[in-house]
Order: sequence, then structure tokens, then C-alpha cells
Amino acid sequence: MAKYVQYQAESGAQAVQIFDSWATELSPVDFEEFSLPYLKQIVDTVKQTHPNLPLILYASGSGGLLERLALTGVDVVSLDWTVDMAEGRRRLGQNIAVQGNVDPGVLFGSKEFITDRINDTVRKAGRGKHILNLGHGIVVGTPEENVAHFFEVAKGLRY
Repeated sequence: MAKYVQYQAESGAQAVQIFDSWATELSPVDFEEFSLPYLKQIVDTVKQTHPNLPLILYASGSGGLLERLALTGVDVVSLDWTVDMAEGRRRLGQNIAVQGNVDPGVLFGSKEFITDRINDTVRKAGRGKHILNLGHGIVVGTPEENVAHFFEVAKGLRY
């Protein structure tokens, strides 16, 4: 995995997100034994050759593991929509960036509702070290005009 991330960086990637799809199938103690050391190994190996490449870690449903995800050494922890952004920020602290975490289902709402949820997420994330994003991928059937609205609102934000 580390070699693949290094290859991405050498091919022009400006940031890389690592997905640990099975992390939340583990108890916290099992995560520490069976996942955390390997994630650290990936991060450490990549940082040796590409110290300025931002590494993002995403594990869906990871509310019970947030502090442990930060122990991997990544630059950004991506939060899914099941974690309140203010709580995630409090638990992770100000020294690590957060990504997320608007509920993808919000994009089925009105433009006003979408805007309100974006602003709520940004407010709770605090100033700086936040990448606005959905808390997971776009759901099939999501109105494209609402996705466009999400991006327009996001582009208009000023920190």
C-alpha cells in the first residue's frame, strides 16, 4: 500500500486518502493490534519519501476510533456524518485537520437546507484545518443540481 501511495505522489497526486474499510469491524483493542500498526507503517513509509504529501484517513462509522485514527500520523482524519463535527473536532484537537462531514442524504433536501447544513458543519469545524466534504459518497439518485449547489456554497465560503 505504501508503494502505491508513493507511486501516486510521484505521478502528481497532491494529497492521498487512505480508506480503511474494515477498521470499524474491529473493537478498539483489536484495531490497535490488527490495523493501527499497519496504518502507521504506511504513513511512516510514505512520509520518509514524501514528507509534504498530505495523507487523509477515512474509516466509515469510525466514531468510536477517532482518537486512535489520529495515532496513525496522518495529516487529516475524515469524519463520516454519524459524528457531530464539533465533537469530532473536540476529540481530535486543533492540531490535526478534519474532513467532512455533511450527511449525503442532505443533498436530497432543499437548497436552503443544504446551505444550512454546510454552514453548520463549517461553524462546528472551527477556523482552519477543515476540508468541507460529504461524510461519505454521493447516493445514487441524488439530484445533480443539489450537488452543484453544494459546490457553489462551498466555493463561496471564506474562513
